[in-house]
Amino acid sequence: MTTTNCILIGAPVDSGKRRKGCLMGPDAYRTAGLAEALSDLEHGVRDLGNLAPSPASPAPAANPAVHELATTVGWTQSLMDTAQTAMGEGFPIFLGGDHSLSLGSVAGVAAHAKAQGRPLFVLWLDAHTDYHTPDTTDSGNLHGTPLGYVTGREGFAAFPPLPATVPGENICLMGIRSVDRAENAALQGSGMTVHDMRDIDENGIARPLAAFLDRVRAANGMLHVSLDVDFLDPAVAPAVGTTVPGGATVREAHLVMEHLHDSGLVCSLDLVELNPFLDERGRTAKLMVDLAASLMGRTVFDRPTRSF
Repeated sequence: MTTTNCILIGAPVDSGKRRKGCLMGPDAYRTAGLAEALSDLEHGVRDLGNLAPSPASPAPAANPAVHELATTVGWTQSLMDTAQTAMGEGFPIFLGGDHSLSLGSVAGVAAHAKAQGRPLFVLWLDAHTDYHTPDTTDSGNLHGTPLGYVTGREGFAAFPPLPATVPGENICLMGIRSVDRAENAALQGSGMTVHDMRDIDENGIARPLAAFLDRVRAANGMLHVSLDVDFLDPAVAPAVGTTVPGGATVREAHLVMEHLHDSGLVCSLDLVELNPFLDERGRTAKLMVDLAASLMGRTVFDRPTRSF
C-alpha cells in the first residue's frame, strides 16, 4: 500500500444548523483514535489542530430564515484557504463540524485541482442532497447548501467568490433518502448522479460506485469524498442531529470505503455531522474512524473488535 501524508484539519463548525454539538466532533475523532489508526497503516500524520473562522461581515441574507450567515461565511473562507494549502502538502482529512464545512473544503480542493489542470469529482455520502441555496432553504440551515455553492448556483453573493466550480456531472450522491420539493426540482437539471436508498436496495452499492469511479479514472480526475454520519443508518450511528431511518449498513459503508481505497483516486476527505453529545459511548465516532481507516487501506483482517 502506498503511504500518504495525512493532514488532519479540525473544523469545529457549528453554525450550519441550530442543533448544537458538532463543534465537539474534531476532538471526538481524535479521542476515538483516528491518528493512531492512520499511523498503524504506516501513513504519515500531521494534525493542524482546530481552525477558526475568518472575520466576515456580509450583508444580511434576503431570506430571513438563514441562520448564522456571517459565521458560516467566515468558516468557508478559512477552510477554502486551508484546503488549497493542504492539498499541496498531502491528503487532507477535514474533521467536522457540520456539513457546511464542505462549502469551504470542496471549494479549496477544487481550486487546487484547477491549478493542476485536472477535473475534480465529488462523492457525496449523505441522507440529504444539500443542494439548497440561502434563498431557497426553508429551514435556514446552511449545512444544506454546500453542493449548491460549489456547483455555482445563484444566491451565494455573501460567500467568497469561487476560484473553481464543480460541474454537476462530476458529482455522485449515494445514500439519499430525504429530499424536499425545491431540491428535487432543482436536481432535475443539475447533471448530478443520484443513487437513493431504493436504488441501492435494488441494485447494490458496488456497481453504481464502480461506474462513477470509472468516469473519474477516464477523465484523469481527482476525487473528494464527503462522508456525513447520516449516510449510515441511525441504528448503528446515532450521533447525528438529522437522523433518517433506512441508511447504509456498516458492511455497505465499509465496502464503499474499500472500493475507494482500491481505486487510488481519492485526494481528500470530509468527516462531518458527528455530534458527540448524541453518541452512545463513542460508538459513532469509532465507526467513522474505522471507515476512514478502510478508505486508507485497512482490510477485513486488520479490523479491531469493538465492544460497547
